Amino acid sequence: MQTPEAKIIELFEQISQIPRCSKQEEKISQWLHQWAMSNDFQVTMDKTGNMRVAVPATPGCEDSPLVVIQGHMDMVCEKRPDSPHDFNKDPIRVIIDGDWLKADGTTLGADNGIALAMAMALATDDTLKRPPLELLFTVDEETGLTGAMGMDADLVGGRILINIDSEDEGEFTIGCAGGTETRITIPLGARNAPGNHALWQLVTGGMRGGHSGIDIHKHRANAIKLIARTLEFIYRNTSIWLVDLTGGKSHNAIPREARAQFAAESGKDLAPLVSDFENTLRKEYALSDSSLFVTLEHVSEGASSAQALSETDTRKILAFLLSLPDGVDDMSAEIEDLVETSSNLAKVELKKNALDVISSQRSSVMSRLDEITVKVESAAVLAGAETRNANEYPAWAPDLSSPLLHRCRSVYQELFQKEPKVKALHAGLECGVIGAKCSGMDMISIGPTIRNPHSPDECLNVPSVAKVWEFLVALLKSYAEQQA
Repeated sequence: MQTPEAKIIELFEQISQIPRCSKQEEKISQWLHQWAMSNDFQVTMDKTGNMRVAVPATPGCEDSPLVVIQGHMDMVCEKRPDSPHDFNKDPIRVIIDGDWLKADGTTLGADNGIALAMAMALATDDTLKRPPLELLFTVDEETGLTGAMGMDADLVGGRILINIDSEDEGEFTIGCAGGTETRITIPLGARNAPGNHALWQLVTGGMRGGHSGIDIHKHRANAIKLIARTLEFIYRNTSIWLVDLTGGKSHNAIPREARAQFAAESGKDLAPLVSDFENTLRKEYALSDSSLFVTLEHVSEGASSAQALSETDTRKILAFLLSLPDGVDDMSAEIEDLVETSSNLAKVELKKNALDVISSQRSSVMSRLDEITVKVESAAVLAGAETRNANEYPAWAPDLSSPLLHRCRSVYQELFQKEPKVKALHAGLECGVIGAKCSGMDMISIGPTIRNPHSPDECLNVPSVAKVWEFLVALLKSYAEQQA
């Protein structure tokens, strides 16, 4: 007989066959809709694309409180540079490695596909005793909680919400950071052919990356910062003219790779210079990014047709990137070991007449979120840039008196004979947005253990899936035995 966790993993593997990058959830939405209809569940969609699946209570539990089980359809689509994977059509190849599930050179998508699988399993297991459920599947969480931001407030009727998007079994999340994404455009002057100069390509890579919220305090290298530092180091030794610059892919992922092309005076061997600086960076990040590399390739020598920025614009770009705040800005004064405020230099792209930059800021204190955002905007103003803030979402303030939290602690203690950890998270969770829309919502976030989300090293601990399942079954049973 198939174990519950095996059924959940089977459902997760089916979900993994369906492309579902952020803003491309049409196929997974259709698949979920077909699954719901095949089980005679009522489906409601809002204009944003969020889905509610109404699941009746098991017999005798119809008058129990309505419980919302919530997760998001989309995933962060990151892959290693040598991976041929096409996220638009290729299924994620799920690999079992002992107690862990991994993917083949890509993000696994357990964030948040495992929530969909668990919700589906809860809805279709006839052996359970459970109250009526609303399965709330949102879209476009990973690019700024935009699905939840656009959710119709009357989509769900329940006021008890269990979000399955935390990443440590045995921990209950009862608060999260708010966030803002700042988009920066620096206008640049005309480009010119550098003439009799050498053309070089510089790459920084091999970094672990990770989630720009929950991993921001782990001293992981930011590839954009490192390429700016390397270019600045070269510039201090010889004049350079930028031709191209790209780095980063997602606002909520620490950049793992960046590339630049630049022109420099002919006849100079820059390789020893860059090699020395690579050694410096590798020493700085020896513990967190042992595979870090900086490579320099000589593209051509002599007259070049490449269009390069002026030395002034080159210097301005480097100064701006180096001056932008990045990493932990402050720790919480109230909750031990919690990052309060941070920023992530997430993406950079040099276009024909402008440099486009995305910075992502987070804080559990909204006034400090404003402060760190102003720091980013101030650096942009000094560079003569235009800024626009987008994908803003509120913090979720912890409520230690929550009846749901009290019930969860009691159920967990009885099941596992130990106290769960209760924490706030330095990441954006949809709970903050949903709670602001739906007055009186009592919320908690749980989940199985996931390591290195938003990176190709993402992995899911299978035994923790079984424990979360056991907890959810017991928690829902406690509501089923309670009259509304």
